[in-house]
Amino acid sequence: MANVKYDYLIVGSGLFGSVFAYEANKAGKKCLVIDRRNHSGGNVHCQNLEGINVHSYGAHIFHTDSLQIWKYVNQFADFNHYINSPLALSEGKLYNLPFNMNTFYQLWGVKTPSEARSIIEAEVNSSNFKTPANLEEQALSLVGESIYKKFIQHYTKKQWGRDASCLPAFIIKRLPLRYTYNNNYFNDRYQGIPIGGYNLVVNKMLQNIELRLSHDFFKDRSFFESLAEKIVFTGKIDEFYQYQYGKLEYRSLKFEHEIHDIQDYQGNAVVNYCDLTAAFTRIIEHKHFEFGTQKSTVITKEYAINESLNSEPYYPINDTKNMKILKRYQCLADKESNVIFGGRLAEYRYYDMHQVIASALKKASDEQWK
Repeated sequence: MANVKYDYLIVGSGLFGSVFAYEANKAGKKCLVIDRRNHSGGNVHCQNLEGINVHSYGAHIFHTDSLQIWKYVNQFADFNHYINSPLALSEGKLYNLPFNMNTFYQLWGVKTPSEARSIIEAEVNSSNFKTPANLEEQALSLVGESIYKKFIQHYTKKQWGRDASCLPAFIIKRLPLRYTYNNNYFNDRYQGIPIGGYNLVVNKMLQNIELRLSHDFFKDRSFFESLAEKIVFTGKIDEFYQYQYGKLEYRSLKFEHEIHDIQDYQGNAVVNYCDLTAAFTRIIEHKHFEFGTQKSTVITKEYAINESLNSEPYYPINDTKNMKILKRYQCLADKESNVIFGGRLAEYRYYDMHQVIASALKKASDEQWK
């Protein structure tokens, strides 16, 4: 391999690729990072509109229970104290999320946990689904009919493009019910948004590393493969293997960004639209992630759609058919000695940001650099 110039070619500059590149560079390894997009950062990329850091690919709220991961990200940027407290709009009324005593009061007028528990337990018991056969039955067995119909039934149809009764039960393993007046969506100890946006984090990770944007690995694969001793691949694992066992399926998202010449549009960073009167699943008002006081505001309407050639894959459809296909690709990946697969697309699993970082740090640690 006379053309070898790098220790690692890293395909994709999202969080996984950027963390791995940073760790490898720190260990004295020479890295080249390429990305088919015209910007770095993958889905955490932000664009500045009206002086507001707009999350280009949907809301990204950092949260973790790991002090190690929290300290790790804070070396690249200062994080603010933003707490995610979304609202849900259903049949013209607003409710607090996650499901907590505020939600239960808004639904039934109950004021104590025991009152709320008695209603929910009665509804769950009346459903009588000891072995739920689909997502609808699973949800009814966890939270009862009222919560299911108000917040889950139609939202799920928009999110997945099919009725909850046609989706596998395992998609919802649990639906937390919180019997306190606490609107903090996450239970994790550490939470916030990087002050100035996620671009600062990624740029600092990659500041001493060669980065080539608008470079598609698959358009000149043999050339890129010749450049490095090892490849870190963060794209779709089925695409890496030319879809030889079939395509893994995803749900995708479409974003419509709007600038409004008013100070506040909805008064909250995230509002979910749970019924079918709106085609979108939620509206994000970005300025609230960083407590902005700009005179105008930017919102994003988020639509769940089927993946196509012109859309980005977001949510893996981890049903039986796709998991069988994935297993065949994983068998091929296990035989690779010079390719490291990592991230949500390469591993075909939904990752939160802290999980991506932990996975990248683990893969970097496995390299046992001296």
